[in-house]
Amino acid sequence: MEDDKTAPKNYQDYLMLQQLLKCQVLQSEEAGKPVHDEHLFIITHQAYELWFKQMLFEIDAVRETFASPAMDESRMLAVINRLQRVTLILKLLVDQFVILETMTPLDFLEFRQHLATASGFQSLQFRLLENKLGVKQENRVKYNQQHYMKVFSDEESVKMLMESVEQPSLLLLVERWLERTPGLRRHDFRFWQAFEIAVGRWLDETIYQPYIAETDPKVKETLMAEYQKQKDSFDTILDPIKYNTYIERGERRLSHKAFQGALLISLYREEPRFHQPFQVLTLLMDIDSLMTKWRYNHVMMVQRMIGSKLGTGGSSGYHYLRSTVSDRYKVFLDLFNLSTYVIPREYIPPLTMSMKRTLSTLQTEAEAESGIEDQASSLESSDQSNEDTSTAMFTV
Repeated sequence: MEDDKTAPKNYQDYLMLQQLLKCQVLQSEEAGKPVHDEHLFIITHQAYELWFKQMLFEIDAVRETFASPAMDESRMLAVINRLQRVTLILKLLVDQFVILETMTPLDFLEFRQHLATASGFQSLQFRLLENKLGVKQENRVKYNQQHYMKVFSDEESVKMLMESVEQPSLLLLVERWLERTPGLRRHDFRFWQAFEIAVGRWLDETIYQPYIAETDPKVKETLMAEYQKQKDSFDTILDPIKYNTYIERGERRLSHKAFQGALLISLYREEPRFHQPFQVLTLLMDIDSLMTKWRYNHVMMVQRMIGSKLGTGGSSGYHYLRSTVSDRYKVFLDLFNLSTYVIPREYIPPLTMSMKRTLSTLQTEAEAESGIEDQASSLESSDQSNEDTSTAMFTV
C-alpha cells in the first residue's frame, strides 16, 4: 500500500481547507440566535490575520538580509520585491474596510455582545509587526492605562513579544545600513562639508542677497524672516549637537550619520548604485504611509459602527484608536522629513570622478581594484576601515 506521506496531495489537502473552513464559528448561532453579518465579521478579521502573517514572513526575511555584516548588492532586488509585496498587502488591507462597512451599526450591534472582551487590540501578530518594523515602545499610547503587553497572558505570546522587542528592528538595521553609505567619509568627497557649503550658497543667493537689494520694508522683513527660518531649520541637521537633542526628545529616529546617508542617497538618486537604495527608502515610507492609512480607516470604521461607546476590550474605543494616528507611530519619520532639506539640483555638490566611478555600474574590474587600493591607503582613522568600497555597497 502506498505510504500516505508520499501520496500526492489534492487542492483541499494542500491548503488544509477542511480545517481552515471550519474556523468560522458564529457565537450568535451557538447562543441559538444566528446573526448573518457575524460571518462577514469573522471572515474579514481572519483574512487580516493571514495577511499579517505573510507580512511578518516578508519583514523577517528583509531583516535577515539587512542583518548581514556585508550587504551584497545582488540581494537588494529580493529586498525590494519583498517590501513591494508588503506595500501591496497593506493596500489590500486598507481597502478591505470597504467590505466590512457594508455591515450597518445595527447589524453589528446584534452580535457585538457575543464578542465579550475580545478586541482587535489583542492581535498578537499586529503587535509583532509594529515591533519588528521599529515602533518605539516609549511612543505607544497606553491601553486602559497599562502597557500593551498586559493583554497577553500566555507564555508563548509573551515570549514572542519579548523577542520582537529585543531583536534588532528593521529601523535599527536600516539605520546601520545607512551609516555605511558610500561617500560619507571618503577622502576625496566629503559630502557633509560640501552640502553645508552648498546650503549656505543657496540661502545667500536666493534669499539673503534679494533681502539686501530689496527696498520695500515689508518685503525686506518677510525675506529676513524666511532666511532665518530656513537657516534655523538647516542648523538642526548640520549641527550634530542640535540634531542629537531632537533624538533625545524623540522627534527624530535615525542617528546623525544615518540621516546623512539617507540624504546623500536622496540627492544623488540618479547615480546607478543609488537606484536600489533609493527604492528601498521610498518603499519604507510607503509602508509607514499605508500603516497610517490602515489605522485611520480602522478609526473611521469604529466610529461609524459604535460611535463613542467603549471598546469591547474595555478601552475608550474610537478615542483610543484616534490617538494612535500620529507621528509617534511612524517608524521611518526621518525619511519623510528629508524633503525639508532637499536643495535645488543646481546647488547639489558635484561628485568627484572617483566618487562617480564608485557609484557607476560600468567600471572595469581594474578600476574597481584600483579604487579599493586608493581608499585603503587614505583612511584617516580606524572607523573608516568600515567605509564603502567600489565593488560592494554598504559593506562593513
